[in-house]
Amino acid sequence: MPQTKKSVKCKASPLKNVKQKRKNIQKKRKKKNVLLDLLPAVVLTGVFITVSLVISLSIMANEVAEELSIEQTSESDNYPANSTSPEPLPEQTTESDASQESDPPQESDPPPEPLPDIEQQPEQPEHKGTIVFVIDDAGYSLLELEAYLSFPGPLTIAVLPGLRHSAEAARRIRAAGKELFLHQPMEAIGGQNPGPGAIYSGMNTEEILAVLQRNIREVGPVSGMNNHQGSKITADRAIMETVLVFCREQNISFLDSKTTHVSSVPAVARNLGIAIGERSIFIDNNQNHRSMLNAINEGLAIAAAKGSVIMIGHVSSPALAPLLTDLYQSLIDRGYNFTTASELINSAP
Repeated sequence: MPQTKKSVKCKASPLKNVKQKRKNIQKKRKKKNVLLDLLPAVVLTGVFITVSLVISLSIMANEVAEELSIEQTSESDNYPANSTSPEPLPEQTTESDASQESDPPQESDPPPEPLPDIEQQPEQPEHKGTIVFVIDDAGYSLLELEAYLSFPGPLTIAVLPGLRHSAEAARRIRAAGKELFLHQPMEAIGGQNPGPGAIYSGMNTEEILAVLQRNIREVGPVSGMNNHQGSKITADRAIMETVLVFCREQNISFLDSKTTHVSSVPAVARNLGIAIGERSIFIDNNQNHRSMLNAINEGLAIAAAKGSVIMIGHVSSPALAPLLTDLYQSLIDRGYNFTTASELINSAP
């Protein structure tokens, strides 16, 4: 009987198994390395996608917000790009004015009628009184006179006769538009020298008239006269009657400088029916600034109480002209007005 061959299974050798395991491990390592190499790229891709989504959502949100903002913005607040905001309305603008600016009328509405022009007049101060400034003793110095010729308001300047600059001073005063008086020298009780062209108590009527006519020819035409010194002459009724009648005939005013408290001028003027002026204040008996200002304030009180005042100063006071000029506008603003001596005298009732 034939012998049957048996299949014999051969077991793999240990060396072969080790090699196979090594191959399997190497394959696994390769797969792992590939995954590790891909991981950064995957992570970066995910981050990029996430950031892109966030940016897209932010842009969409801003667009939505802008659309909502535009819809809610009123027409008056809608300004072009890069424009500045409107300046605030002035405090004087009323609510109705503001609404007209923010809500203009539609084209279909009729145009509003223009408001009438109302010219607002400045509020006038209450009248306090009338002031007359008289400046005596012109004729000695033309330089001293110049400062008074530029005074901004009415001013009366009295010129002494018979001096070196008497005639020229009178000419300049008239050219400057100021009122010119003859500052007539008269004898004083104390015997002081009144200067050329004076009236003395021993003169008769013809002599007095001759002196007055000569002085008027030198410095005239004049609007009036006032006395220089003259405490003795103004107390003499007869002489002052001659002087006042002369003034009436020449149609000029007389201002009593009141160099004596016993002046006869007011009584003589009443008897003759002639209006005269009377000095109330000497501004510059003391020529410092404070004293002159105090004197002017006394005069203002008189003007406020009686309606007018005549204040006399002198060309020789260097600080007086700038003081009067500085005070002029403030006195106007306070309610005082200025005039000349003759205008005040002629306006007396």
